[in-house]
Amino acid sequence: MKQLPVQIIKKKRNHIELSDTEISDFINSYVAGDIPDYQMSSLLMAIYLNGMSTNEIATLTKVMQESGETFNFSHLHPHVVDKHSTGGVGDKTSLILAPIVASCGVSIPMIAGRGLGHTGGTLDKLESIPGFNTRLSEDDFVSIVQEHGFAIMGQTQNICPADKKIYSLRDVTGTVESLPLICGSIMSKKLSEGISSLVLDVKFGDGAFMKTTDQARALAELLKSTGEKNKVNVTALLTNMSQPLGKYVGNALEVKECYEILSGNKDPLYQDTFDLSIALSSHMILLGKKADNFDQARQLATESIESGKALACFESVSKAQGAQCKMNEIPLPSNFIELKASQSGYIQQFKNEQIGYLGIKLKAGRKLHTDNINHLTGFEFNVKIGDQVEAGDVLAKIYYDGEGNAAKVLEELKSCIEIADKKTGPVQLIVETLT
Repeated sequence: MKQLPVQIIKKKRNHIELSDTEISDFINSYVAGDIPDYQMSSLLMAIYLNGMSTNEIATLTKVMQESGETFNFSHLHPHVVDKHSTGGVGDKTSLILAPIVASCGVSIPMIAGRGLGHTGGTLDKLESIPGFNTRLSEDDFVSIVQEHGFAIMGQTQNICPADKKIYSLRDVTGTVESLPLICGSIMSKKLSEGISSLVLDVKFGDGAFMKTTDQARALAELLKSTGEKNKVNVTALLTNMSQPLGKYVGNALEVKECYEILSGNKDPLYQDTFDLSIALSSHMILLGKKADNFDQARQLATESIESGKALACFESVSKAQGAQCKMNEIPLPSNFIELKASQSGYIQQFKNEQIGYLGIKLKAGRKLHTDNINHLTGFEFNVKIGDQVEAGDVLAKIYYDGEGNAAKVLEELKSCIEIADKKTGPVQLIVETLT
């Protein structure tokens, strides 16, 4: 006999594991409108407080995925791989790794998101390229992946509608931080892509949602387990987000950095972006069965940049998705003010999350999903943790375009970069790999 919603809520409230049928019935009834928001909110809070088993999470993820359409790339298996990052400040690797991996023969159907809060979003970065269309039809998405090797689009109404509906409730019921719910939201969208393998970039540190390596590892293990229970091979990297990744933070500025890296620019301030992009790409190539070992995969990834294949691949996809100019021809900000060091010493710390929130004041990011952003604003950072500086050195630049109070942001940015007498660092970027 089918259980009433309140009976299912009480079971989870009382630490009793839910059956596959109970999870499926509750989620599907909610999507159909047969269960009201207040009862779904009660179940979400019970999950937040009492957690879920790995079997419950795998079932929740599968049910959320099956609430909508799933792309079918089975004819391309095992060479269909994607990557997901849990988000950070200046995290732009998708725009680099996707063309690298695609040019090595692996297909990447990427459903990406927008920036919210202190973290940026892949779709916003791409839309700083005039005409670039991230609102593809499902047929066009499939066609571009098959012809060019990768495509990047946003979540549509037909993809994981359960996730879209539940996420809007999590945001207002204080349940966003629940690991089971985070896992279900991330993995349901990734499973809907029809991939055979997935590489995860799970970040920790001041600029990440997970503040410690233990928290990041717990989430990574949960995501990995959920993927594998749903027949997707998963590799997870735990990466450090205690300072901005790369040189630039802000949408058009980050596209500029990606172009420079894909063009072979060896600027030391790009090194961490390059290193992480190559590492993630190598794992994707390995999971995509285009290399026999990691070293061979890394060589293929590096050669794709050196040969120009990766950049050419990005430009072909960009054109297919409607871009009206090449990556290096996009509008860039011209107005900036400089932050100079007030003392000599060594860069000790970045208040990375606060830097992300300062981006919102420049309109480079958004507080709400409905906020408009300015693609031309952002930051340039000229130092990394451990670097020696002299008083008067330019630590950063703030780019503005008539929106936001750049002078006020400059005052606040001063407290976000700490200088000390003793050297610390350098930061270890990749601290653990779960294969």
